[in-house]
This record gives sequence, C-alpha cells and structure tokens, in this order.
Amino acid sequence: MNILRFYALIFCFSILLFGSNTTECFAQTATNSPQIAKNTDESKKIQIDSEITPVANDKSASNLPEPGFSRVGVQNADALSLSLNDAIRKALEANNDIEIAKTDVRIAESNLRSLLGIYDGVFTINPNFDRNSTTGQDATKDLRVNSDFSRQIKQGGGNYRVFLNNSRTENQFAQQQVTSGSATGSGGATYFSTFGATITQPLWRNFKTDNNRRQIKIQRKRVSQSDADFRRQTIAVISQVQQGYWDLVFSLRNQQNQVANVNLSRENLRQIEAKIKAGSEAPLAKAEVETELATREGELLSATQQVTNAENRLKQLVLRDTTANEWRMQFVPTDKPVYSDEPIDLNNAMNDALENRPELSRLKLESEVNKIDIDFFKNQTKPRIDLNGTFSFDGLSLGKINTSAFNSNLFVPQPVGQETNTSAYFYNLVCRSTNNPPPNCANIPNVTIPGSPGYLNGGYFRSFRNLFRTDSPNFSVGVTISFPLRNQTAKADLATARLQSERINAQTRSQEQTVVVEVRNAVQAVETARQRVLTARRARTNAEIQLEGQRKLFEVGRTTTFLLFQRENALTNARNSEIRAETDYNKALADLQQATSTTFAANNIQVDSPMNDQ
Repeated sequence: MNILRFYALIFCFSILLFGSNTTECFAQTATNSPQIAKNTDESKKIQIDSEITPVANDKSASNLPEPGFSRVGVQNADALSLSLNDAIRKALEANNDIEIAKTDVRIAESNLRSLLGIYDGVFTINPNFDRNSTTGQDATKDLRVNSDFSRQIKQGGGNYRVFLNNSRTENQFAQQQVTSGSATGSGGATYFSTFGATITQPLWRNFKTDNNRRQIKIQRKRVSQSDADFRRQTIAVISQVQQGYWDLVFSLRNQQNQVANVNLSRENLRQIEAKIKAGSEAPLAKAEVETELATREGELLSATQQVTNAENRLKQLVLRDTTANEWRMQFVPTDKPVYSDEPIDLNNAMNDALENRPELSRLKLESEVNKIDIDFFKNQTKPRIDLNGTFSFDGLSLGKINTSAFNSNLFVPQPVGQETNTSAYFYNLVCRSTNNPPPNCANIPNVTIPGSPGYLNGGYFRSFRNLFRTDSPNFSVGVTISFPLRNQTAKADLATARLQSERINAQTRSQEQTVVVEVRNAVQAVETARQRVLTARRARTNAEIQLEGQRKLFEVGRTTTFLLFQRENALTNARNSEIRAETDYNKALADLQQATSTTFAANNIQVDSPMNDQ
C-alpha cells in the first residue's frame, strides 16, 4: 500500500510540474486508495500491470462492442406504429376474453329464443291404417287420418287445440253405432269426419303468471346480466390495454434514457483515454469509467428485457392468434402521456360509479329475478280452477246406399223354426205359441220403410261436407278444480324466495361499499400521480442543472469522475421518475375510468345492448 501511495505521489508531482491541478490528483488518489486496499491480490496484479502498460493492450472506447438490443422472436426492422385508440380497437376486435364474454351473451339470447319457442304452434298429422281378420270372416280395413294444431297462449297461460279427424271403417260394430248393416251399400264402409277446437284457460292459479312466463322473464334478465358481464369484462380488458400501453411507453423511454447514459459513459471513456494518452490522467481512471460503463450497459440490457415483457403483455391483449404476424413486429407507441392540472371531483366520480358499475346492475337484475320468483310462488299457493271447453262439428257418410223406399210386412207368418228374420220369429212367438192368440194377429199391417237420405250417400268428401250442416255442431263446457290440502311445497318455495331477497339486499350493500372504496382509492391515486408529475419535473430540471454544473467543474478539473457519474445517474433516474410519474398518472386515470365504469364514454366506444324483448 505504501509503495502504491509513493508511486501515486510521484505521479501527482510530475503532473504538477506540467501545470496540472494537484487537487484533483490527490482527490483521485484518496478516492482510489481505499478501493485498492479492499481488492484481492489478483486485483493488485491487474492494477500494477496496468500501470506498467497503460493502454497498449486495452480496447479503446470506439472499439468496445455495442450492447445487444436484439429481442427473441422480434424483427428489429419491422415496426408497427400504434396509438392508444388503435390498441383498444384491436383489443375489441381480437381479444379472446372479450370474445368469450360476447359469446356468453349470444348463448343467453339463444336460450331465450329456445324458451320463447314454447309459444310456437305445433301441427300434427297422424295417418293410420288397420287390417283386421278373423277366421271364417272377411278381413276389414280401416283408415284414419287425424290432424291437429295446438298452441300455448301467452296471455292468461291457457292453451288451445284445433283438430280435424277423418276415418273410414268396415268394422260392423262401428257401423251399427249409426245405422244397421243392411243399410250400407256394396262398399260396406262408413266414413266419419270431425272438426273442432278445445281450450283450457286457468282462472286463478297460473292466470297472471305460470312457469313458462316465469322462465322467459328470468331468461330476459339473464340476457341483461350476461350483457353486464360483457361490459365489465370489456372495461377490464380496455383498462389492461391502457395499462400495458403506458407500461410499454415507459419501458421504451427508460431504454432510451439508458442508451443516453451508456453513450455518456462511452464519451467519458473516450475523454479519459485521450487524457491518459496525453499524460494528464492516471491509467487508474480508465478502470473506473469502464466499470461504470459496464454497469450502465447491464442496466440497458435489463431495460431491453422490460421492453420485451411490456410489449408481449400488450400483444397478448390485442392479438387473437399465436401465429399472427404482429408477434414478430415491434410495437411503437405514438401517443404521449397526457396531463391535467384539474383535480378529480370525488362526488361526481361516486355518482358515476353507483350509476354505471356493471356489478351493481347485475345485482339489481338479480333482485328483479327474485321478485319474479316471489310472484310465481305466491301464485302457486292459490287453488287451481281451469275452464275447459270443446266445440266440434261431426260429419257422417255411409258409402253407397239404397236411397229408395220399399214396402214390407212387419210380421210375416213362417213355419216355426224356419224363420228368416226377426219379425217372423216374434210373430210365431206371439200368435202361434198360445191357444188363445191376440185378436189383432189376423190383421197384419203393411209397413213402408223409407230409404236412407241422400246426404249420407258418399265417401270422405260427403262426410266432410256434412260437417257444416246445421244439425252437426256439438259443444261442452266444464271446470276443473284442484288444490293441495296443505300446499307445503309452494309455501316453502315462497319462503325461500323471500330469504333470497334478503341475501341479495345484503350483497348489494356489500358491493356498494366495495365500489365506494375503489372509487375513493382511484381518485386518491389520480391526485397522487398528478402531484408526483409536478415533483418529478422539478427533480428532473434540477438534476439537469446539477449535471451541467458538475460537467463544467469536471472539464476544468475541479471535481472527480465519481461525482460526475453520480450526477449523470441522478439525471437518468430523474428522467425515469418523470416518465414513470406521467405514465402512472395516465394509468391512474384508466383505473378511475374502470372504477366509475366511464371507460366507454371516455374512449368514445358504443356498446349495443342485446335485443331480449321478443
């Protein structure tokens, strides 16, 4: 150590002889000597070698390698200029989280349309052919074509059905319900047609509301809730884009500041090398400058890493696919941070939040859903009284029949046991089975049997035309009354719905408190960031003045390199603090917009609400 001090003193005296400032020489000696004392033997060896061969084997400042700016997966030549509005627009078009929330709204709308389908009319047609055969008898063939149209009624909760049934039967039993078998023609078939309508209308329970209308009303609220969720998710993504955009702005500005700081160190190294070559500076000074240069280059590399991280976060928000070309491009923000001296009004911010927050809108819709449930379950506690009515027209035709009248004796005497019809059988039973027959057996009446009317002659078309005869209408009216003896299910459901109402009220109060806290914190953050901008600007201005003064002192040899580096680093930090304060102010404004749900209005974004009133 004493030897080193001795050489340093000799070096200072030699500088003194040539007119240099001894104060700076001794200051450097005093500054460097404790560091040398703390170094290892290897460090001493290096310093001694450097004193023996000052600059012959060292690289000059112009030959030092540039710090790497390349980033993995990014082409430095490709740059995409991006404003904040462009970034938000890209996010609205391509962000996957927004797409998920948008799809949820579409799913809710699709579910609503599915529930509304309960009121779609249903047309049904049912053709049916039967062939029946019994041993020893001819097979009979029956054809039925039944159709109907049914539909639920929105108002009143009722339903109706309109039907048209047609049938052709050769079944003797069915035919005898309307005529004797002897009346049918050679076709042996009878045709039936029925046209009418039935209606069921609740008069008490399910009149004002029923389960179908309840589910539709609830689903409409669910659509609005999904829209509120979509708005909340979109606001969150826009806020994240704003945060990411200003983080990228800061990272790039920080990188620029670090580049300027590195360039200052390179210039200092060039000057020191020139002084050492001229013999006016000790070789030890070069090591100090190179150390500072290496430190600043390391900080520059860290700043480059921060740029990559900030850019990737922003790309994740505004790009849809992992294969998009923009992943290989550099994002260059074009917007500068904005600043306003006007403070934020807390009351206005609070009113905006309580009016616009999607979370509060969702809870309000949940309360409306609960009211729908209460009304429904209260209605279910009532007895059921339903009005039932049917009105129909019935038509009939007997195929090909004999429409002319014919004469016939009502009682025809025939030998006992050889009767060929029912009339002869009863004649023998009454007039011949007793010794004293009735006196009127001698007078057998002659009965004229009229033929079947012409309007019954024909097939399907005849039976269909007969529907609208004045003697065909039929109707029936009835009432169905039912009620549970205790109705515990409906009462329990009603009690549960009322408890759910109390729970929703508590959730609403809790969410309102959360909103109030978030808004108050956001307003305070904006005000703090605004004041930080002012203080950071003052600090940067003073740091520039201090560095300028320190550089002038260094040029005349009245200060040390160490102090000059401190001023340069202080200015870099002050510049970073200023841009950090400015970007933090803009990020705080984005947080306030999110807290008050004024993001759409502040960024001129219009969101269309879903159409759920179908």
